[in-house]
Amino acid sequence: MDKVALRRLYKQKRQELSLEAIENGSLDISNQLLKLPIWEKSFYHIFLSIAEHKEINTDYILNILSGKDKNIIISKTDFESVKLTHYLLMDNTMIKKNKWGIPEPVDGIEISVDKIEVVFVPLLAFDQQGHRVGYGKGFYDSFLSACKPETLKIGLSLFEVEETINGVHESDVALDYCVTPHQTYSFSI
Repeated sequence: MDKVALRRLYKQKRQELSLEAIENGSLDISNQLLKLPIWEKSFYHIFLSIAEHKEINTDYILNILSGKDKNIIISKTDFESVKLTHYLLMDNTMIKKNKWGIPEPVDGIEISVDKIEVVFVPLLAFDQQGHRVGYGKGFYDSFLSACKPETLKIGLSLFEVEETINGVHESDVALDYCVTPHQTYSFSI
């Protein structure tokens, strides 16, 4: 299937999920992440969930990162430049939803992309080669292509793998892992 069809299909599949299924799946994904060899790093980028889009609840992962005393990085979106600006999440960081419903920091300590060692990547679908379908704006492809080559890119999905995504572009950045409630997929590691 191509990206447009997969985007439509997985948005529909998400809408059919119960809140309980999202919470249970999110907790299972967090537990799967604990098995990955990623916890010696220091700087972890994570997205804050958009509940209205029925995204994975990243609060569980935030708790793990905080408990392991990691530097947690979150982003602010700029829809004009289609770029993300990254900020250190601290106890006093004020989070506010922007006009698109995305929770993001109001301000804070900006962090350079080259410091980020692990990125937890939001997605709608992914395939056996580590390609992903996001919301289609290109924020994450731009961000991931600016990261160091050794930065780990870990997709988080409430659904299992698709065989192939048709229409992958050269600028699309593949994942290293994708973690679902039932399995961890490894692509380039």
